Amino acid sequence: MATDWVGSVVSIDCGATLGVYQGEVSSVDHVSQTISLKHPYHNGVKCPVPEVTFSAMDIKDLKFLDIQNKVNKTSAGKDTATEPSSISTGRHGQTNKTNHSHAITNSSGSISNPRRGSSNSRGTTQSTPRRSNIDGASSNSHKLQHHNTQAEQKTQSYRHDENILEGKPVTYRQITVPQYVGKEYCTDTGLVVPSVPYELHKQLLAAAERWGLSLERRLEAVGVCSSQMALTLLGGPNRLTPKNVHQRPTVVLLCGPHVQGAQGISCGRHLANHEVEVILFLPNFVKMQESVTSEVNLFSKTSGKQVSSVKDLPMSPVDLVINCLDCHENPLLKEQSWYQSVADWANKNRAPVLSIDPPVSEQPQSVDAKWTLSLGLPLPLADKDSRVYLCDIGLPKMVYQEVGISYHSPFGCKFVIPLHSV
Repeated sequence: MATDWVGSVVSIDCGATLGVYQGEVSSVDHVSQTISLKHPYHNGVKCPVPEVTFSAMDIKDLKFLDIQNKVNKTSAGKDTATEPSSISTGRHGQTNKTNHSHAITNSSGSISNPRRGSSNSRGTTQSTPRRSNIDGASSNSHKLQHHNTQAEQKTQSYRHDENILEGKPVTYRQITVPQYVGKEYCTDTGLVVPSVPYELHKQLLAAAERWGLSLERRLEAVGVCSSQMALTLLGGPNRLTPKNVHQRPTVVLLCGPHVQGAQGISCGRHLANHEVEVILFLPNFVKMQESVTSEVNLFSKTSGKQVSSVKDLPMSPVDLVINCLDCHENPLLKEQSWYQSVADWANKNRAPVLSIDPPVSEQPQSVDAKWTLSLGLPLPLADKDSRVYLCDIGLPKMVYQEVGISYHSPFGCKFVIPLHSV
């Protein structure tokens, strides 16, 4: 039965991307082909969640570190412990016997129990047949004689067929949203991060403002996090040191006259403060939003340069372009001549592009981005080659709850994390 595994301590190898998990088996579901661990550890570090669930197709290797022994009461009143025996492989139907470990390969990619009770070549006595397979098949059980006194640890391995797709993450859910839009991501640790429609994201930010997380504070949070990401992309400590001022990287910020543009200007200010050569493009508008004007005033106190014409942008490739041209509320900006000119410049410059908080659109982005940074929770962006990252903008857990989102922070010790499509 599936309960034969419950209580055993196992190690689950999920491949190079997701690493190794250890924990106590809390449940095995034959129907959905999943196994759950309680009190889990990930790469030797205790997980922040009480339980994680793995799909059979995601497991590369499963080892039992401490098998839960089953104790049978004999008619004479003596206790007899039933230990795992040789393991029958699903691929060749052969018996595999060792003192230390037993491997089971399942060609169908499903979870199956070790079969207890198949006889070995040394004539080991069989015990009374019993149920011990997830599929409910009958099998015999017997005691395995250990000739090596050092081999007290019993290990079993489960391996997948070579044809199982590699790289698909093992995922678990701790964030739920009231409106499912179909696009989901997961973190490096497997936590599923669902995308949210723009209207719900807008409600979330409005709720945060009602509780005191003003637009100005949000702009600062976005500026700090995005500039940290940009500094890492530029080479981090390998390039940005006080002794290396003669090789300062150059970053061009493309900003529109809106909140998304203000976020980019805030990022530029922090980059300039870290000795990055910053060129800010901002079109000439008679009247700017107050948030944009405030950020421009602060940026003017740095060593950064501000331009309003594409002709003043560098002709040679720069180290990084940060795109904040697009606006969630006004998609018609793309039709204006200044927008088209600067987008064309960005695509021809051959510099890698980081896009901050891009809007949802059925049309391709005007500027091809290598990286995309989303805020708080991702929007359902179209599938493309851009690598998606998520930025912590400081929204409290109860603010998420106010708009119907059950939230558990995916950030851990970081403020910017990569997301992977599920």
